[in-house]
Amino acid sequence: MTAVPAPSTFATRLAAIAQKEYDDYHIYDENDPALAQRIKHYWDTLEFAFPGVETAWSAVFVSYCVKVAGATSAEFKFAAAHSVFVHKAIQNRDNSVGVFRAYDIPEESARVGDIIQNNRGGSNHDYSFARTNTGYISHSAIVVSRGEDAHGKFAITVGGNESDSVRRQIVRLNDDGSVKQKPNHYYICLIKDLK
Repeated sequence: MTAVPAPSTFATRLAAIAQKEYDDYHIYDENDPALAQRIKHYWDTLEFAFPGVETAWSAVFVSYCVKVAGATSAEFKFAAAHSVFVHKAIQNRDNSVGVFRAYDIPEESARVGDIIQNNRGGSNHDYSFARTNTGYISHSAIVVSRGEDAHGKFAITVGGNESDSVRRQIVRLNDDGSVKQKPNHYYICLIKDLK
């Protein structure tokens, strides 16, 4: 079995930032003052107008973590919608440019510091759709660790606005480390960082 390469310094930092946000805020609901102020901080750091915690903030959470980890706006398309930065990462991959590149789910193994995008709200979009669209509902979260248990390989992700807080999820992986697809193309793409 091939060992997973060690994550880059940037990927390690990105995962650590997301994990710390989870450690510090997962016990709060978005309406609790501590997390509400933190969510405002995410928007402010990106220089986006804060619309209130009722507005979906999961893409802002990912963008915030990527920015604080050291990525620039020239490298990552900071956005309030996952579909926007995913589209840019697919363009990067198509043109072999940039340090954030998106791949179809079966193409690459999920590693620490990667971003996994999935459908939300009953949508059924795939990578081809994401390649040509920037305005659709989706979600994404940052891979903070990988492991293996009796059910096989897995990744742990941290995302914002999951059950109105910062939450962790387990994502099952295939033997080759790629994300195990759920029915109806639940997962859309994997953004790898080459920074």
